[in-house]
Amino acid sequence: MLPFTVETKDAGSQARAGVLHTPHGLVRTPAFMPVGTAGTVKGIAAWELERLAPEMILANTYHLLLRPGVERIERLGGLHRVMAWDGPILTDSGGYQVFSLAARRSLDEDGVTFRSHLDGTAYRMTPESVVDVQSRFGVDVGMVLDECLPYPAEPGTARASVERTVRWAIRSLERAEDLRSGTGSWRGGLFAIQQGSVDPDLRAWCTGQLAGLPFDGFAIGGLAVGEPRPVLHRMIAASAPLLPAGRPRYLMGVGYPEDLLQGVAHGVDLFDCVLPTRSARTGKVFTSRGELVIKNARFADDPRPLDPDCGCPTCRSYSRAVLRHLFVSREVTSVVLLTVHNLFYFLRLMREAREAIMAGRYVEFRSRVEALWQNGRHHPGDTGEGEGRV
Repeated sequence: MLPFTVETKDAGSQARAGVLHTPHGLVRTPAFMPVGTAGTVKGIAAWELERLAPEMILANTYHLLLRPGVERIERLGGLHRVMAWDGPILTDSGGYQVFSLAARRSLDEDGVTFRSHLDGTAYRMTPESVVDVQSRFGVDVGMVLDECLPYPAEPGTARASVERTVRWAIRSLERAEDLRSGTGSWRGGLFAIQQGSVDPDLRAWCTGQLAGLPFDGFAIGGLAVGEPRPVLHRMIAASAPLLPAGRPRYLMGVGYPEDLLQGVAHGVDLFDCVLPTRSARTGKVFTSRGELVIKNARFADDPRPLDPDCGCPTCRSYSRAVLRHLFVSREVTSVVLLTVHNLFYFLRLMREAREAIMAGRYVEFRSRVEALWQNGRHHPGDTGEGEGRV
């Protein structure tokens, strides 16, 4: 199993700071993983990503299986070589695509068959084959194949789905243990996934079935799929403490900065989300004073940086006025610059959260950050009031 140590626990919350050891280096938690779905983090070159120094990055098994394909990735030297990234990589198994591509797939007890969204070709994924593919990629952490439920989910449907997810997780673990035993070449870890929609009892049952098995970590899946934010936060609070305290906890696909702080407060170690890069492509920017939308006319003559408290390369070199000009002129450079800033913001937020936990003041840190967001709502010249939630 991948070694994981909880270094410090915050006195006023369930927040914790830890270190996960992987074949490609240490992952200091809590940590945010930039998403490189198809083998690259959109809008940023590998050398710039290296400067931002994320602890780990994420890619997606389903998308990489379709293009460029597992055989080609192997021939090119593995996923680390393809992504030009020497640090740890985690791959999602494709379970989210079971949910998001429901119209293009058929599900049975043995696995799932997808029709490619690219050309209609049929692809078969089973718990065993998904582990095989991730091992062939050479990733540091793989995920079990699961079924991600939509919101809302009928109780009977949810129960049957979670039971299948548990059976698939056990099959995935057996295949991973075979690959890692004896002369097996894969040394990566495998995370199980807790499912259960928004039913705390079902999530508790799922965790109880998985927690005693030798998984390298445990994830919370099936959230941020349409449920209201108060429900999301309530489920984070209920779900995270159920997971084994001695293993890393990963909240999948979440989310906004306030969601990350909620997760950290309840003992979550790892996060991923496309939000920083996707938002940059629409001109939305995250700052210490909340969100702003750079294309708004009020920034046309604004000489200030995006965030007065930010030390990223974008904020050091470009004003809001120039960034607005580039964005409304549809210059590709604007998306690159906004992507750098947004990733810097998310990564810094988690680093500062870790520092606060190590100092025993996470509650104070969270309150201060959220107060700045709240104050920013009342300064439309800074945030673009009404243009995006904080």
